[in-house]
Amino acid sequence: AGSGRGAAAVQLLVTLSFLPRVVEAQVTGVLDDCLCDINSIDNFNTFKIFPKIKKLQERDYFRYYKVNLKRPCPFWAEDGHCSIKDCHVEPCPESKIPVGIKAGSSNKYSKVANDTKELEDCEQANKLGAINSTLSNQSKEAFIDWARYDDSQDHFCELDDERSPAAQYVDLLLNPERYTGYKGSSAWRVWNSIYEENCFKPRSVYRPLNPLAPSRGEDDGESFYTWLEGLCLEKRVFYKLISGLHASINLHLCANYLLEETWGKPSWGPNMKEFKRRFDPVETKGEGPRRLKNLYFLYLIELRALSKVAPYFERSIVDLYTGNVEEDADTKTLLLNIFQDTK
Repeated sequence: AGSGRGAAAVQLLVTLSFLPRVVEAQVTGVLDDCLCDINSIDNFNTFKIFPKIKKLQERDYFRYYKVNLKRPCPFWAEDGHCSIKDCHVEPCPESKIPVGIKAGSSNKYSKVANDTKELEDCEQANKLGAINSTLSNQSKEAFIDWARYDDSQDHFCELDDERSPAAQYVDLLLNPERYTGYKGSSAWRVWNSIYEENCFKPRSVYRPLNPLAPSRGEDDGESFYTWLEGLCLEKRVFYKLISGLHASINLHLCANYLLEETWGKPSWGPNMKEFKRRFDPVETKGEGPRRLKNLYFLYLIELRALSKVAPYFERSIVDLYTGNVEEDADTKTLLLNIFQDTK
């Protein structure tokens, strides 16, 4: 599912008709720190990877995602924008889960913003962030069988918190990655912590356009990039991966944005104004194209990771088990086909 997110994000760069020409002109050529051409990546993804990833995402094995939605934040007491119960993800009901996956009150934070505008935004985010929790009755029985099969296998990796009694399944097809209304200083604090605590960066070096950083005059972030270019390749790559993930999430919410709500039916689609605010070279003082290039860089790293993990899945003893023998075989064939393309 994670690799699908990266592929889908790059595909959006190709298909979004609102992509301004000025941005398109600046996101071209060879990427820094590698020899791949952006146009070649676009073509490869559009015609090779993306169509297959879309099909793979529709398979039960990749469609259902298990997560503990009640786990509190271990880093701070969340008291930011829209910290109310209904803004949290709601899981699939127990009665709605295929033959093979299933194993074995939402956290409230300290306070909610009090001014009228914040409360209105919270009410909207309540609707936007609500998760479609619909699953079929057949799914519940299926998950029990899936868990029984998983318990008998050697896991390739352990997913964080997967075995928690509070962990539940969410249907990713019913909950596409899109705008949820989560914004403001609380959201910025999350990303700021991710960058500050993981990117080998001294506190005195500030990321461009960071609203939580003190004013730096006319720097426009050039000191940051001077520092970044002075790092070893591995540390520089690590920053680009986090930036690429950030760009992917921002691109999805721009591409699938709540445009209007008429007669109770929301209208979703591309939001050019929001896209330009985050990626246009003029509005971002040249930062936007760098963010998009980091998204391409992340995409290439994901392709390499898929190629490296392929031998594990190519073994005949490894199944993508859901209990439906025919569908499981088709799913594995499709996955191996994608691995072959990445190689």
